[in-house]
Amino acid sequence: MNIPDTTHVLSPDELDLLELHLGGGTDTFGISGGAPEGSVTLTDAENTPLAVLEGGRATAVKPFARAAGPHWDPALRRPADTVAHEIRREVGPEADVLAVVVDEPATHDELTALETLVADHAAVIVLVPASRRAPTPGDLGAPGLTRVGAVVRDAVAERTSVPVLCVVVPWAHDAGLRWDDVAVRHGADHVVRLADHRRATTSERLARLGSLWSDEVAALYPPPVARDVVDATRGARRQGTVVFFTGLSGSGKSTVAQALAAELDDEGRHTTLLDGDAVRQHLSKGLGFDKASRELNVERIGYVASLVAYHGGVAVAAPIAPFASGRARVRELAEAAGRFVLVHVSTPLEVCEARDRKGLYAKARAGEIPDFTGISSPYEVPTDADLVIDTSVTSVEDAVARVRVELDRE
Repeated sequence: MNIPDTTHVLSPDELDLLELHLGGGTDTFGISGGAPEGSVTLTDAENTPLAVLEGGRATAVKPFARAAGPHWDPALRRPADTVAHEIRREVGPEADVLAVVVDEPATHDELTALETLVADHAAVIVLVPASRRAPTPGDLGAPGLTRVGAVVRDAVAERTSVPVLCVVVPWAHDAGLRWDDVAVRHGADHVVRLADHRRATTSERLARLGSLWSDEVAALYPPPVARDVVDATRGARRQGTVVFFTGLSGSGKSTVAQALAAELDDEGRHTTLLDGDAVRQHLSKGLGFDKASRELNVERIGYVASLVAYHGGVAVAAPIAPFASGRARVRELAEAAGRFVLVHVSTPLEVCEARDRKGLYAKARAGEIPDFTGISSPYEVPTDADLVIDTSVTSVEDAVARVRVELDRE
């Protein structure tokens, strides 16, 4: 009996695990709930097929979409088997290679400990875990950790003349991954976690950081006054913002939005990403693609984004939002809660169609998808955009930088 193929939309953790697996970082790959019999097409939140899973092993279909930021630098984010081949070609199969895991900001203690840690090794690989999942508030995200990894790499290079690599590793925190196994697949013989070489006194000082301010307030003010000062400070918040990207399918709006959200979140801006396809799977599940349904989808996104802004956060939304009336409603909701920035990603239709990672334009041209924006349904070009970006001539990094300049005008 032939078992029909099924499709599974990958969570952020599963995307990280799949990327690691396809690069040779793990033997097998599994999905939440267990894979059914037969083959499973694995897609991202935009329904782009990335790989086919069968028998616990995945085969790549398309490359992963890349975003901006140091953790996406192709010189650092490389497959495990490529890294292992390179390091072994340089030092030989029998040489002793050390992997140093950097999963926390490195203090002076750890940098001092490097002198002893890297001694007597033929090469050193600095491994930095990078998760697509947003970090816990107060924790350093993937961009920051990658910068820390570069600092550690340079510190190692100052202390030894052996080859030193810094490698960003896609990391799924709840997938049962072990650094011992992952390090071996990157070509290492031994692995150390740098934060384990922190002195107890330093750990105690770090643990006290969160209470230093409140302790000083308690020392400076009488108790009733101190309580009011603490409450007032906790209640203070910066103005919330909705950054709303609009543009054709394939214009690059999601890529820029994801990169912007990651950068802002890494800076502690409490950022929520509301991407068009992901919202369709959850907030607007069951809606069609006729004009009324599209307008309702955009209004729902606008409502959730306005709640984020009201509470002082940054909401980054990236639907197609083809109609001026829908965008106007989002502006109304957002400006009642905070600030609204409209970004029109104006990439030409022919460029979007040439990209067509999901094959949607081809289906629309063939009449298989009705009401497809840009083909059989209109896109009303914004006349009120705060920023216009064409990703066919602007890199993701420059696009994010331009949005940041607009945000800094507040």
